[in-house]
Amino acid sequence: MGTLLQDLKYGLRMLAKNRGFTAVAVLTLALGIGANTAIFSVVNAVLLRPLSYRDPDRIVTLTNPPTTGKVITALDARLVSIPNFQDWHDQSSSFEAMAYYQGGEAGVTVGSAAEYAEVTRVSPEFFRVFAVEPVLGRLFTAEEAEAGGSGALVISYAYWQSHFGGDPQALGQTVGGLGRPLPIVGVLPPSFRFPDKTDLWYPVNTIFREPTANFRGGRNYSAVGRLKSSVSLEQAQSEMTLIGGRLEREYPEFDKGRTVAVTRMRDKMVGDVRLTLYLLLGAVGVVLLIACANTATLLLGKATVRSREVAVRAALGASRQRLVRQLVTESLLLALFAGSLGLLLAYWGSGALVALAPTDLPRLSEISVDRWVLAFTIGTSIITSLLFGLVPAFHAARVDLSEALKQGGRRMVSGAGMVRLRGVLVVAETSLAVVLLSAAGLLLKSFAALQSVDLGFRPKKVLTMKATVPAPTLAARQFFEDVLPQIRALPGVLAAGATMALPGQIGSMATGPYFFDHLPPQQDWPAAPSAVISVVAPGTFRALGIPLKSGRDFNDGDGSDKPLVAVVNEALVRRSLSGENPIGKTVFCLFDSGKPMTIIGVAGDVRERGPAREPMPGCYIPYLQHEFNGETLSIVVRTTGNPSGLEETLRRLANKTSPTVPMKFTTMEAMLYENVATPRFRTLLFGVFAVLAVCLAMAGVYGVMVYTVRLRSNEFGLRMALGASTGSVLRLVLRQALTLVSIGVAIGLAIALGVGRLFTSVLFEVKPTDPLTFVAVALLLAAVAMLASYIPARRATKVDPMVALRYE
Repeated sequence: MGTLLQDLKYGLRMLAKNRGFTAVAVLTLALGIGANTAIFSVVNAVLLRPLSYRDPDRIVTLTNPPTTGKVITALDARLVSIPNFQDWHDQSSSFEAMAYYQGGEAGVTVGSAAEYAEVTRVSPEFFRVFAVEPVLGRLFTAEEAEAGGSGALVISYAYWQSHFGGDPQALGQTVGGLGRPLPIVGVLPPSFRFPDKTDLWYPVNTIFREPTANFRGGRNYSAVGRLKSSVSLEQAQSEMTLIGGRLEREYPEFDKGRTVAVTRMRDKMVGDVRLTLYLLLGAVGVVLLIACANTATLLLGKATVRSREVAVRAALGASRQRLVRQLVTESLLLALFAGSLGLLLAYWGSGALVALAPTDLPRLSEISVDRWVLAFTIGTSIITSLLFGLVPAFHAARVDLSEALKQGGRRMVSGAGMVRLRGVLVVAETSLAVVLLSAAGLLLKSFAALQSVDLGFRPKKVLTMKATVPAPTLAARQFFEDVLPQIRALPGVLAAGATMALPGQIGSMATGPYFFDHLPPQQDWPAAPSAVISVVAPGTFRALGIPLKSGRDFNDGDGSDKPLVAVVNEALVRRSLSGENPIGKTVFCLFDSGKPMTIIGVAGDVRERGPAREPMPGCYIPYLQHEFNGETLSIVVRTTGNPSGLEETLRRLANKTSPTVPMKFTTMEAMLYENVATPRFRTLLFGVFAVLAVCLAMAGVYGVMVYTVRLRSNEFGLRMALGASTGSVLRLVLRQALTLVSIGVAIGLAIALGVGRLFTSVLFEVKPTDPLTFVAVALLLAAVAMLASYIPARRATKVDPMVALRYE
């Protein structure tokens, strides 16, 4: 212990004596450790930390995906129908509790204020699945939760604090806007907001009868369950597979080609982001390796300068093991200082990551620097101290005593092995930087392609106003019929319409099978093609900039007392009519009534599932002829100027028409910005890490070339004394740098070609072996390396030949 304390004190004195070296080494390592710690804080919260429920590994999701590969949207594979769920519940024995639920944004009124809240309808066993108990009040009674019952509300702790100030008298107060006023009976713990930061929960089938409650093909709900303590996930899956097969045989018209999947909830929640987070963790790992190589290069240079000191200590009896331990102790001190600074950077960095992260990143609010992140930082610091400290320490301890003591401390002592090792480190840094820069280049090119794709509509200068009328459908229809003409008459408004689901709003879309000429028996429906069904008001196509290719748009004459009509898109015509003119044909789009509709127009294709997905067959139907979910529509307004400038005008106009209608404003451009939040987040972080990696690698190149010039200064002086030009000396140094970088680039490109396959699923219209990206990376690295080597090379040309000759 005494020896260790001596090593620590001596190491601190040496680091304090060489403050410039210490500052550069600590900052280099701190950047790598801080980046790793920040990303690990996200990985820990999202992927590693257990869910904050009792026995979280027993909570599973149940889905009803098709086995044929026919998935229209991600929701199509996740949602279940109530009849299927009831059969699962009644026929299975693996679960302690099972529940289905449906959540989303809904208009509510608290007192006189109308607003939107996250509301979830749940079946009776929902809270048993999560083993959650209220912190105030109670959960639903059996009478409140039964079909057609009186209903009640349980609210989140955050909603209780924000709307009622944490007052216990909130119990018994009512919240309106959900069909009828519901009393608040309980407040849940602060940690429970499932799903999607829910504010209010109420029992399903109490306010109104679910129209698809007895329809096995109506897959509109998500399902969860809690496994019995004695049942494994595999046993539950086997049982549910048998039940799914039995239902498939009994109800082939709805369940043919479908199975039942049981998945741990945590795995289901993070499935879409797992690859992105692991790729980012790999990226910061590369940055840390480059930082370690860079610091090792600095230590090798320092070891060369300290060769006389090491020789003196060896001559006085210090063993090689003792010398290595002293030098490794100094490396450990460097790493611990860097780890402390890195932890501070991680605190800031994790906050920045939360601010930049997509809003749909699961468990976003749980990201923090906790004890596990602290342990990761300490462990990383110790490992990095070994990575960058051992090799320089062994080389320094192998100093030639006679040669080092003869130099009198006036010259550096170095052998060919030291020069080669520094060259190897530069090659390693460069190759790692190439891998990271190649990945960033592929993602950047992919994101650029995503941004430039033709969406099928014109999002610029379009304002959207989501409105929910807390009234029966006929009254809601009257609101929109009154408001839309007034909006169209406003100055600066070019067109206005309304739609049930805006392009890109996957959760609000309706999909269903469609047929031409006649409606076949139900057993043929699962095999039928599916279309996105959009309920729209007249003027919507013009407001969104969706071109009408043929036929006509809807108008106010397409009312409920007139023949049913529809507009289809080009994708549907290509899919089912081989380009034949569809105008006048009869189509059945199974949305609410399944009645025949006459096609009156063909609209252009829209990428309704986001810019990365091809347009689906689509069927537009007029709002005035279809009442389902008619209380909520998004009004779309095309303007001549800044669309946000109309917000207050539209708010006043809507409040004048009905003061109890909640409204939510945004622009189509803002919505599209959110639609590409995940690829933008991924591209931005990879770009930042790639720039950091290149800067560190080029700093390594610069350091090695400075060292080389100092080591070969006498040689350069002699060359110039013998007639060599400054240009030839300059080229000599640059050629050495370019050789090292070229080797690193070649190795890095070979690695990048293999690693690129990991990015296949996150690239859009870009191959992971894109040659232009790799060529650009190679040229960029070569150019930056030449720039980093130019200053040392210029210094080589300034060597005084007379000084070199005098020394020799």
